[in-house]
Amino acid sequence: MLSRKRNERASTSHDTSLIARGTVIQGDLRFSGALHLDGRIEGAVLGEGPDAVFTLSEHGHVQGEIRVPHAIINGPVQGNVQVSERLELAPQARIVGDVSYSTLEMSAGAQVNGRMTHQTNEPMVRGELPAPSLNEAEAVPA
Repeated sequence: MLSRKRNERASTSHDTSLIARGTVIQGDLRFSGALHLDGRIEGAVLGEGPDAVFTLSEHGHVQGEIRVPHAIINGPVQGNVQVSERLELAPQARIVGDVSYSTLEMSAGAQVNGRMTHQTNEPMVRGELPAPSLNEAEAVPA
């Protein structure tokens, strides 16, 4: 019984979905596990879970945003790319849009036409700072 659960868990983390050449998806695509794209997606590609891996082959094409933890890009992308962990840009990668990454590997020949931003693994603090109270403002010497 214990070994069966271990095998089930191991198999779900390595499941790979393939979108073949000639296939066109219009709309956003959410996936977990691994996704290999040889076709075309016209919409956002969203990886769910910390182990989600998106692979874009030289035959594939994405026209839209990509937001995943791990990505290997070797084809054209028209849209912003946000990778929270590791991004690999292979020689035929062509990105027109902004790229945000934590760890980057970029091969000779890969092209990015947009801003490249390194993001840290520290959680980002969003929002405004609170305004000082009157008591604190009066206590500060002028």
